[in-house]
Amino acid sequence: MQAQPQGDVVLLLQLAELESLSRQADTVQQLSFHIANDAYPLLRYRQALVFASEPGGLRLLNISGLVSLDEQSPYVVWLGHARQWLREQLGSGEPRWLTPDDAAQAGEILRGGWEEWWSGGVWALPLRTRAGQVLGWAIFLLDQAPSAGHSVVMTRLSQAWGYHWEMLAGRQRKLSHWWSGRARRIAIAVALLVPLVPVRQSALAPAEITSLDLQMVSAPLEGVVKAIHVQPNQPVKAGQPLFSLDDTTLSHRLDVAAQAVAVADAELQSARQNAFRSDDSKAQLTTLQSRAEERRAELESIRSQLQRQTVVAPRDGVAVFADINDWLGKPVVTGERIMQLANPDRPAMLIQLPVADALTLEVGAPVSLFLTVRPLSPLTGKLIETSYQAVPTPEGVPSYRLRADIENADTGLARIGLKGTARIKGGWSVLGYEILRRPLASLRALTGL
Repeated sequence: MQAQPQGDVVLLLQLAELESLSRQADTVQQLSFHIANDAYPLLRYRQALVFASEPGGLRLLNISGLVSLDEQSPYVVWLGHARQWLREQLGSGEPRWLTPDDAAQAGEILRGGWEEWWSGGVWALPLRTRAGQVLGWAIFLLDQAPSAGHSVVMTRLSQAWGYHWEMLAGRQRKLSHWWSGRARRIAIAVALLVPLVPVRQSALAPAEITSLDLQMVSAPLEGVVKAIHVQPNQPVKAGQPLFSLDDTTLSHRLDVAAQAVAVADAELQSARQNAFRSDDSKAQLTTLQSRAEERRAELESIRSQLQRQTVVAPRDGVAVFADINDWLGKPVVTGERIMQLANPDRPAMLIQLPVADALTLEVGAPVSLFLTVRPLSPLTGKLIETSYQAVPTPEGVPSYRLRADIENADTGLARIGLKGTARIKGGWSVLGYEILRRPLASLRALTGL
């Protein structure tokens, strides 16, 4: 008495599971795969086939147990002959149970294939839309006709399959309709026109704030830096000491030169006194006088060098250099740059444009500088100077040195020494060329073409 209710419960659970699986399909093809394979626990069929109903006939979508269809296999070729007969038998659109007797009047090819592959009966279930239109057929090869319970369950399941088929086919039609016709033409036109969109060439490069009015302060003599009297980026006045060289050697030379002058003067004085009594002393007067003048000139030269040991600012400005400790105790040669004296009232941008990002730039090209300390408040200006020769930066990157003025320098943001990233705008080009420019340049560099 309890076996039948338990069997019905199992059928209902299997039905719910199959409906859930069918809802997971994303396309009609995936749904046909579920139909052909997932109903086996209910019917224990030999094979299942799913056909789509089209105006030209039935189109095979799936065969149970197969991931893909081989159109050249003998079975699939035979199904091509059987589809026309199936369409005639299923013309009423109602479920049918077909046996070999129904195929007795068919051609030899159909009867032979039935005996080889469809030895049992065929149960065909229509898959309808909500309006009753047949979208396809689910065909199951069974050894015996289905029971009443199976008929009820499979009818309910075929309704769910038909509903899901209708929803998926509608979505595919919408996508196909969107892509076909006007939308496709618009997409192709956009794809062809986007590479021709005019864009302005631009490049990004590291930059820093410098001055248009820079004066180099170099070592006046060969020596060793003894002291730096100012701090980096310190404002200085004209005549203010900047740095000093070690004067130990010159001080010793000054003492020796002073003694040499005293000796030469003594010898000259002695020769003048003896000149009245000795012709030899009189003849040496000219030589001794020249020697005394030479010693005195050497003494004055050393005194002049001692006075130049301390370098003062030639004018007002800002002392620009890296660090005091970089120079203390360092030997320098005559003319070696120690620091720069910059005019803070004339700030400018110094840009290091890498060779790989070089553009065709002209004087007057717009430049924007995004400082690291204020990335949202760019400084604007125009290019005033470009170098023709690339030189390595301290990081070893070959770059062109560019200078640009600053138009909004009165905002107080352009402090000498600040660094950031500059965006330089060049001429006009098209988007497609700009996208392919660097890959083409790299390819040409690698291949030499």
